[in-house]
Amino acid sequence: MLHFLSSSSPLNPQFLLPRQSARLRVLLSIPVSAMSSSSSSSSSRGALAAAAVPSLSADEAGAAADEAFLRYTSPSMRRSGGGGVAIVWFRNDLRVLDNEAVVRAWAASDAVLPVYCVDPRIFAGSTHYFGFPKTGALRAQFLIECLEDLKRNLMKKGLDLLIRHGKPEDILPSIAKAVTAHTVYAHKETCSEELLVEHLVRKGLEQIVIPQGGASNQKKPRNPKLQLIWGATLYHVDDLPFSVNNLPDVYTQFRKAVESKSSVRNCSKLPPSLGPPPSSGLDEIGGWGTVPTLESLGLSMTKAEKGMHFVGGESAALGRVHEYFWKKDQLKVYKETRNGMLGPDYSTKFSPWLASGSLSPRYICEEVKRYEKQRIANDSTYWVLFELIWRDYFRFISAKYGNSIFHLGGPRNVESKWSQDQALFESWRDGRTGYPLIDANMKELLATGFMSNRGRQIVCSFLVRDMGIDWRMGAEWFETCLLDYDPASNYGNWTYGAGVGNDPREDRYFSIPKQAKTYDPDGEYVAYWLPELRSIAKERRNFPGASYIKQVVPLKFDGGHQKRDQQFNRQRKPGHMYRRQK
Repeated sequence: MLHFLSSSSPLNPQFLLPRQSARLRVLLSIPVSAMSSSSSSSSSRGALAAAAVPSLSADEAGAAADEAFLRYTSPSMRRSGGGGVAIVWFRNDLRVLDNEAVVRAWAASDAVLPVYCVDPRIFAGSTHYFGFPKTGALRAQFLIECLEDLKRNLMKKGLDLLIRHGKPEDILPSIAKAVTAHTVYAHKETCSEELLVEHLVRKGLEQIVIPQGGASNQKKPRNPKLQLIWGATLYHVDDLPFSVNNLPDVYTQFRKAVESKSSVRNCSKLPPSLGPPPSSGLDEIGGWGTVPTLESLGLSMTKAEKGMHFVGGESAALGRVHEYFWKKDQLKVYKETRNGMLGPDYSTKFSPWLASGSLSPRYICEEVKRYEKQRIANDSTYWVLFELIWRDYFRFISAKYGNSIFHLGGPRNVESKWSQDQALFESWRDGRTGYPLIDANMKELLATGFMSNRGRQIVCSFLVRDMGIDWRMGAEWFETCLLDYDPASNYGNWTYGAGVGNDPREDRYFSIPKQAKTYDPDGEYVAYWLPELRSIAKERRNFPGASYIKQVVPLKFDGGHQKRDQQFNRQRKPGHMYRRQK
């Protein structure tokens, strides 16, 4: 996204911290043990160890992925006779299964060249307003694993992955010229940074002319074309019952309309082989290249000893679907457990793979339907689809409202006074607010790159409601840290949380005492991330008083006055500020 500063949102220039990026990168790699007090080691014995997600072995995940590939492979598929070379430009779609860009490139060519560009703007850039690292070490490592797995899966299908460091608008035209490609296929994005790159790639390709001997089936002009394909959502944009510009501003209206008037398209089938790659031109551009390492990106990471470790890649994603739905049979209770905060199985945990495009939302939908036929259909099975539709909604909202989702006043240009107090923000960022539920969630984010749906609602509400801090600071910190970061969902959720989103009814306050009593009544979650609290009586862990650090701000509501909470909440119905697939 290109976030443009509106005239109504002056910034404190002292909080533009580009020089702190290196410090923040180091902070992102601090092991969680270093974030707890030195006296806590003995009291944390018996706490849950780090859990891999999925918990399957590499062989088990690979077998689950192979089985999924087999079900979606069609031996009868034939090329359409297009001829020549087609490039597949991988972006946020790091998968082979249900990747229409891959299938269309294969069908329209004699040879396919998959390409990934390690864009320095993504891996070494800074967030727009506050200069945080654009991609933290945890997400960078996850993406590296996604690329390694994508390369393996492409090789199984007779291809490989060409990897280059640099800007796509510089790299893709030169590669297209070298291999005489007639088309570059890619998935379309909706936010302005990504749209700008698409525009620049298209302009670069217009400067290239395919030699007379290449792509002989093409008629003049012989410039390589950029063919963009919609493929990131459950419902295709062309199947919506309204144009994007007429998208309802209320989610429920959107959901009911698409559920009653639209259909989810089937996952695309795969041929037995996607090969061959181009027979010439690769040596001219330096061969296939290699998957980057954290070190080559200027990053480092210390493995966390607790929390969850997400394994990157399509194989791990398909393994997680198999594990959660079929092996552990958790889908049937998803709606009852999804508001948990501790452990890997209270929710699906699909979101990191959805964000990287390693997992297709349509594949999840088809697996839900298969589960409903073979095991049970209930509110929980439906609720996974309900959450996927929320993810769709934020993607379409980003297309409708453009850069306003990044502006201080949000899509509705709400006038509010926000603080950019650096000390307060850093206490929130580092988990030093004096409120165990806030601090535990922020330490989990820093250590793992993940936070529960419920946790995201709570820490967002605290930052913007109780601290009065500029919501964009929180959104940009999440942009740095989250494994499942994507601009539409992240900023869509934060505008809702800050009360500046497109739906004016989504404006809620989350009482910390009430949330703690409801979702962590025995203090197990806070004691896990703040082991100094483990020796305290369970009922006091979320309210430790002088046994814990001093609270940095008072709460607007103490949680004991339900009527005042209800008056603050403009929407009385149960809702979820962070509606993303977990």
